[in-house]
Amino acid sequence: MITSAICFSATLIYADLTIGQNYQISATDVNGNALSTADGHLTTVVLCSKANIDKARLAGDRSPDFCLGNSAYRMITVISFETKHSAPMRAVIKSVIRHRLDSEGRNLQTRYDQLKITRDARRDVFAVADFDSTITKQLGAEPAAALFRVFVFGKNGELIKEWSDVPTAEDLAATLK
Repeated sequence: MITSAICFSATLIYADLTIGQNYQISATDVNGNALSTADGHLTTVVLCSKANIDKARLAGDRSPDFCLGNSAYRMITVISFETKHSAPMRAVIKSVIRHRLDSEGRNLQTRYDQLKITRDARRDVFAVADFDSTITKQLGAEPAAALFRVFVFGKNGELIKEWSDVPTAEDLAATLK
């Protein structure tokens, strides 16, 4: 469950989501998978700009072991883009993201192997390229160079917790239990 993140600047104005409210946010990842915050998984969403991809990776690295390979949990990285891109450029960007996800999957596979999880880790790595800011705005943010937020949604899309920086491994584990 390695992810990328989107960051926000101190001057960004956004409508915060409310803890306890349900949010059914749907998207298609760069591999064509239909994903939703309300599809029966405990879902961690990392929203970030491309400038904060390393923070997203750190958030994924802090995913608790009990989530790995467990179909009840899912982590999705949403990469928000500030500038508009043509259709051919979007295809190139998605290809680059898929290549990076392959690398993240190989890194995650090391944890799976240590935990004796006999599942292909790459199948558990999801990223959405938010070219038109649709998902970013649904998550209460606007595209910005320093955008980064982490959300945990319950099985029916209930917002459980939100952070504006990378949560500690302990905080993330306590929220996901």
